[in-house]
Amino acid sequence: MDYELLKQQVREMVRDQRYLVTLLSNTSALLYQSMQYVNWLGYYLYQDDQLILGPFQGKVACEIIPLDRGVCGKAARERATVLVEDVHQFAGHIACDSASNSEIVIPIIINDRLFGVLDIDSPLTGRFSQTDRENLEEIVRIIEERIGWYEQRD
Repeated sequence: MDYELLKQQVREMVRDQRYLVTLLSNTSALLYQSMQYVNWLGYYLYQDDQLILGPFQGKVACEIIPLDRGVCGKAARERATVLVEDVHQFAGHIACDSASNSEIVIPIIINDRLFGVLDIDSPLTGRFSQTDRENLEEIVRIIEERIGWYEQRD
């Protein structure tokens, strides 16, 4: 996986993007199309003290995730990336798609506040590495920077 190219593509895609839904939709599509062995990739956005489904690629997904449940809830609650090699061994896992076997969730923090999470699922157990984690966190930082621009305009 050429993460340097992917980071550059994300930077270019979000650089002048004026609409948040477009940014989230297109970055989810770019990441989904660029990553191998991924069966779901998208955003859950923090609203009303829970995570609600945002733009994504993949099968129909869970609409609402409480912060006290699932891998997404843990990443949001702890504001830290959670990488799970086998979701079936994760206490409180929410099985939106029974084909998912591993997962990585990266929180999105804007101005020290939780904005949401980027959630990526794979049908392979142990799909995500520390290299994936580090590079995906960098990609989320690029996205956070642009989302921060929207926040400043309001």
